[in-house]
Amino acid sequence: MDNYYDTALNELNEYIDKDLSSYSKDRNYDFGPQNRKNVSMLSKYISHRVLNEYDVVKKVLEKHKFNKVEKFIQEVFWRVYWKGWLEHRPDVWHDYVRYDNSNVNKDDLEKAYSGCTDIDCFNDWVSELKTTNYLHNHTRMWFASVWIFTLKLPWQLGANFFLHHLYDGDSASNTLSWRWVAGLQTIGKNYLATSANIAKYTSGRLRPNNLIEDAEPIPVQKTYDINEIYFSNQKSDNNTLLIFDDNLDYQFINDIKNNYGKLYFIFLSNDHRSISLSENVISFKKSIIDDISSKFEGSVILDGHECISLLNSKSIDIIYPNIGDNLTFINSHSKTGDINFIYHEHDLTCWQFSKKGFFNFKKNIPDIIKKINNTKDLFV
Repeated sequence: MDNYYDTALNELNEYIDKDLSSYSKDRNYDFGPQNRKNVSMLSKYISHRVLNEYDVVKKVLEKHKFNKVEKFIQEVFWRVYWKGWLEHRPDVWHDYVRYDNSNVNKDDLEKAYSGCTDIDCFNDWVSELKTTNYLHNHTRMWFASVWIFTLKLPWQLGANFFLHHLYDGDSASNTLSWRWVAGLQTIGKNYLATSANIAKYTSGRLRPNNLIEDAEPIPVQKTYDINEIYFSNQKSDNNTLLIFDDNLDYQFINDIKNNYGKLYFIFLSNDHRSISLSENVISFKKSIIDDISSKFEGSVILDGHECISLLNSKSIDIIYPNIGDNLTFINSHSKTGDINFIYHEHDLTCWQFSKKGFFNFKKNIPDIIKKINNTKDLFV
């Protein structure tokens, strides 16, 4: 069995020691799937919180001064910010997963899915995505731009395609990044991939000549008001804790495990998901759950059907899974059960700064870090 926590920790430490110093200068370059030393490659662990964002930041700052690694820390916090932004606007997720694709040209869509378009680099990215279950972040932006503005396909279906194949697929980061490229996140400001930019940041490996490089943003159909959120951790007498695949934080679980008589790890198949996942992604999630659960004696892995029975049978605590498929599953199937969510306190600290744009969040990062380092108690 893979030991994901130790592997992730070792990869983080190695990256901090060897390659982090050049991150700011080299991070936007996609040197190809055989050369990823300019990025951390930790996203598949962070998205499942095998490593949580705050521990990553702490470990980085143990060896580097903030001003030397500020760009890397900002990129880590983008993930937290996106989650908080979506928590304040949950209907963005709900509207996305309810998208009606009945009017989409199925032939054009199938060409994109299979990597059989007239754009060679896009076809290569499709192949890389399916083979490695990863794409460089800059390439994801190019991919989304080509999908939306050159292939003229709905952004929602591109976002689905990413979640279907990415090991690091994250409901908030993925949804909102696609909206950003489309011009819906920062309203009226879209992102357009250009041949020159792709050539520059692939060191000349790729140079497409048939992109649409001048296009209007996707029209805004709906705006979303900010929902004030009042999350807090409540002391509970519940004996049962449920853990889903996007919060497999070993240290966090270990800190609170003694409050419970039973730990249940929940593995959802595609039968219980709004967006289907590839066999590779399903297998990856299952293997992480198997590994993390094995570290807690007496813990049990439940499938979706077994979890539904538990949700409606007793009072339980659940480590809050954030807006996305897992929370949708809980809300859809918890009809009679008494649920108490357990929040990561650092999330609650950060989400109060996530109502507006990232610039507002970014200026608070130094204070957020200070508060994180001074926090000791789970329940506040």
